[in-house]
Amino acid sequence: MGEGQGTRRRKYDLILLAIVVLAGLALTAAYGLSRMGGADAAELTVVVRQDGEVTATYSLAQDGSYTITSEDGVNYLVIEDGAAWMEDADCPDRLCVKQGKIRYAGDSLICLPHSLVVELTGSDGLNLDGVTK
Repeated sequence: MGEGQGTRRRKYDLILLAIVVLAGLALTAAYGLSRMGGADAAELTVVVRQDGEVTATYSLAQDGSYTITSEDGVNYLVIEDGAAWMEDADCPDRLCVKQGKIRYAGDSLICLPHSLVVELTGSDGLNLDGVTK
Protein backbone atom coordinates (compact mmCIF):
# COMPACT_ATOMS: atom_id res chain seq x y z
CA MET A 1 0.00 0.00 0.00
CA GLY A 2 1.43 3.35 -0.99
CA GLU A 3 1.78 6.31 1.32
CA GLY A 4 -1.18 8.10 -0.31
CA GLN A 5 -3.52 5.16 0.25
CA GLY A 6 -2.66 4.94 3.97
CA THR A 7 -3.36 8.65 4.49
CA ARG A 8 -6.62 8.40 2.57
CA ARG A 9 -7.70 5.34 4.56
CA ARG A 10 -6.96 7.12 7.85
CA LYS A 11 -9.03 10.07 6.63
CA TYR A 12 -12.00 7.80 5.82
CA ASP A 13 -11.65 6.05 9.20
CA LEU A 14 -11.83 9.41 10.97
CA ILE A 15 -14.89 10.43 8.95
CA LEU A 16 -16.60 7.13 9.78
CA LEU A 17 -15.75 7.53 13.47
CA ALA A 18 -17.16 11.07 13.47
CA ILE A 19 -20.42 9.84 11.86
CA VAL A 20 -20.80 7.07 14.46
CA VAL A 21 -20.15 9.47 17.35
CA LEU A 22 -22.62 12.05 15.99
CA ALA A 23 -25.28 9.38 15.48
CA GLY A 24 -24.78 8.19 19.05
CA LEU A 25 -25.09 11.72 20.40
CA ALA A 26 -28.25 12.33 18.35
CA LEU A 27 -29.87 9.13 19.64
CA THR A 28 -28.93 9.95 23.23
CA ALA A 29 -30.39 13.45 22.92
CA ALA A 30 -33.60 12.11 21.34
CA TYR A 31 -34.02 9.55 24.13
CA GLY A 32 -33.43 12.19 26.81
CA LEU A 33 -35.97 14.55 25.25
CA SER A 34 -38.57 11.78 25.01
CA ARG A 35 -38.12 10.99 28.71
CA MET A 36 -38.49 14.64 29.66
CA GLY A 37 -41.47 15.37 27.48
CA GLY A 38 -43.10 11.95 27.47
CA ALA A 39 -44.25 11.64 31.05
CA ASP A 40 -47.51 13.42 31.68
CA ALA A 41 -48.04 13.63 35.43
CA ALA A 42 -51.80 14.03 34.86
CA GLU A 43 -51.94 10.45 33.60
CA LEU A 44 -49.95 8.90 36.47
CA THR A 45 -51.28 7.75 39.83
CA VAL A 46 -49.29 7.33 43.03
CA VAL A 47 -50.45 4.08 44.65
CA VAL A 48 -49.57 3.48 48.31
CA ARG A 49 -49.57 -0.15 49.49
CA GLN A 50 -49.18 -1.14 53.12
CA ASP A 51 -48.65 -4.88 53.73
CA GLY A 52 -49.69 -5.51 50.10
CA GLU A 53 -53.04 -3.70 50.35
CA VAL A 54 -53.78 -0.37 48.67
CA THR A 55 -54.27 2.23 51.42
CA ALA A 56 -54.23 5.43 49.33
CA THR A 57 -54.00 6.76 45.78
CA TYR A 58 -53.00 10.24 44.66
CA SER A 59 -52.60 11.99 41.33
CA LEU A 60 -48.99 12.77 40.44
CA ALA A 61 -50.29 16.05 39.00
CA GLN A 62 -51.61 17.21 42.40
CA ASP A 63 -48.90 18.54 44.74
CA GLY A 64 -49.16 17.52 48.37
CA SER A 65 -47.47 16.11 51.47
CA TYR A 66 -48.78 12.99 53.16
CA THR A 67 -48.01 11.22 56.42
CA ILE A 68 -48.19 7.45 56.11
CA THR A 69 -48.51 5.80 59.51
CA SER A 70 -48.30 2.09 60.23
CA GLU A 71 -47.77 -0.14 63.27
CA ASP A 72 -44.07 -0.14 62.43
CA GLY A 73 -43.49 3.59 61.96
CA VAL A 74 -44.06 6.74 59.93
CA ASN A 75 -43.12 7.79 56.38
CA TYR A 76 -43.55 11.26 54.87
CA LEU A 77 -44.44 11.22 51.18
CA VAL A 78 -44.16 14.36 49.04
CA ILE A 79 -45.67 14.80 45.57
CA GLU A 80 -44.52 17.91 43.76
CA ASP A 81 -43.77 19.03 40.19
CA GLY A 82 -44.59 15.65 38.65
CA ALA A 83 -42.42 13.62 41.03
CA ALA A 84 -42.91 11.71 44.27
CA TRP A 85 -40.39 10.97 47.00
CA MET A 86 -40.04 10.06 50.65
CA GLU A 87 -39.11 13.25 52.46
CA ASP A 88 -38.43 11.42 55.72
CA ALA A 89 -39.02 8.14 57.55
CA ASP A 90 -38.33 6.81 61.01
CA CYS A 91 -37.04 3.44 59.83
CA PRO A 92 -33.46 2.58 60.85
CA ASP A 93 -31.81 2.56 57.39
CA ARG A 94 -33.94 5.26 55.66
CA LEU A 95 -33.27 3.62 52.28
CA CYS A 96 -36.69 4.75 51.07
CA VAL A 97 -35.57 8.37 51.56
CA LYS A 98 -32.28 7.72 49.78
CA GLN A 99 -34.06 6.26 46.71
CA GLY A 100 -34.81 9.77 45.47
CA LYS A 101 -37.62 10.93 43.21
CA ILE A 102 -39.81 8.76 41.01
CA ARG A 103 -41.45 10.16 37.86
CA TYR A 104 -42.33 7.36 35.42
CA ALA A 105 -44.88 4.54 35.32
CA GLY A 106 -43.48 1.47 37.05
CA ASP A 107 -41.10 3.42 39.29
CA SER A 108 -41.43 2.63 42.99
CA LEU A 109 -40.25 3.55 46.47
CA ILE A 110 -39.96 0.71 48.96
CA CYS A 111 -39.64 0.80 52.74
CA LEU A 112 -39.14 -2.79 53.90
CA PRO A 113 -39.15 -2.08 57.67
CA HIS A 114 -42.63 -0.49 57.33
CA SER A 115 -43.90 -2.96 54.67
CA LEU A 116 -44.63 0.03 52.44
CA VAL A 117 -44.55 0.31 48.64
CA VAL A 118 -45.28 3.52 46.73
CA GLU A 119 -45.61 2.92 42.98
CA LEU A 120 -46.48 5.04 39.95
CA THR A 121 -49.12 3.50 37.71
CA GLY A 122 -50.76 4.63 34.50
CA SER A 123 -49.44 5.72 31.15
CA ASP A 124 -46.34 7.87 30.89
CA GLY A 125 -46.42 8.18 27.10
CA LEU A 126 -43.21 6.23 26.50
CA ASN A 127 -44.92 3.23 24.86
CA LEU A 128 -42.39 0.75 26.20
CA ASP A 129 -43.11 -2.95 26.19
CA GLY A 130 -42.40 -5.36 29.03
CA VAL A 131 -38.89 -6.12 27.80
CA THR A 132 -37.66 -2.55 27.32
CA LYS A 133 -39.27 -1.36 30.53
